[in-house]
Amino acid sequence: MKKLFKVIGIIILLFVVVAVAAASYVTLALPNVGDAPELTVERTPARVERGKYLANHVTVCMDCHSTRDWNLFAGPITGVDMGSGGEIFDQKLGFPGKFISKNITPYGIGSWTDGELFRAITTGVNKDGKALFPVMPYHAYGKMAPEDVHSIIAYLRTLSPVKKDIPASEPDFPVSILINTMPAKAAPGKRPSEDNILATGEYLVTSASCVDCHSKREKGNIVPGSEFGGGQEFKLPSGTVTSQNISPDVKTGIGSWSEEAFVKRFKIYKDSNYVTPKVGPKDMNTVMPWAMYSGIEEKDLRAMYAYLRTLEPKNNMVTKFVPN
Repeated sequence: MKKLFKVIGIIILLFVVVAVAAASYVTLALPNVGDAPELTVERTPARVERGKYLANHVTVCMDCHSTRDWNLFAGPITGVDMGSGGEIFDQKLGFPGKFISKNITPYGIGSWTDGELFRAITTGVNKDGKALFPVMPYHAYGKMAPEDVHSIIAYLRTLSPVKKDIPASEPDFPVSILINTMPAKAAPGKRPSEDNILATGEYLVTSASCVDCHSKREKGNIVPGSEFGGGQEFKLPSGTVTSQNISPDVKTGIGSWSEEAFVKRFKIYKDSNYVTPKVGPKDMNTVMPWAMYSGIEEKDLRAMYAYLRTLEPKNNMVTKFVPN
């Protein structure tokens, strides 16, 4: 019997040693994406304009890093203190901790090098080598053409400085440790020729990280096989809104949508006659930043539609909103 207890004790000790070693590795050795590149981005007018388009309408950096008015449908940004951060993504919304968007105006990133910004956007590692939680979809941004990331950086440098200090995010345990495993080295792509409509659509859909929201998730990870089929739940004060199926399934997705209907779904929010409705405490709202996406150029929307039509149809009927 003593021998059995001794063996059990040794096994337990080995488990403890392995667990401590693993935790030490994750904590001390990760994230490991390499040093920030030596980079100086020239702020040409063309770059700034391209970056403005991407950051406001495709990658929608300005959506999370600005203040949204949740008293209005789809929470349009207020237009005040653009880029100053402070939006909270916490347990109430289903996140494993409290994550706060950073100030990306020159006040917040003025001490960052262009290379440090590039690494943060494309790999999820900040100026100090700390891992960022992928509320910001850096895994998608890491697939963008470097020149487009340079353009975003050039645009951010032109924002008006806003003196606003943002507290540190507070991930819950064990995410506070596991977060170090989340950053990954970038796998940069190329910006396709606009003549290649399908490749352009794929590039834009990837850059906008549509799949991140329009898929089912379990423990923070996309459920394999659910991509673009919708089903991710977002907990809002008035109830739970679920992302829509944007696969080309005819019955449950956008398979029956015409190209014109797809474009109109975005552009209606750009119409000069459109008035953003107010939402009450029991009304349906959405996290989809329609006001920002409405600025996607029509040719780009058509390319995105063309690409989405090539995806595998997912038969998944989604209940859009369930009130509390």
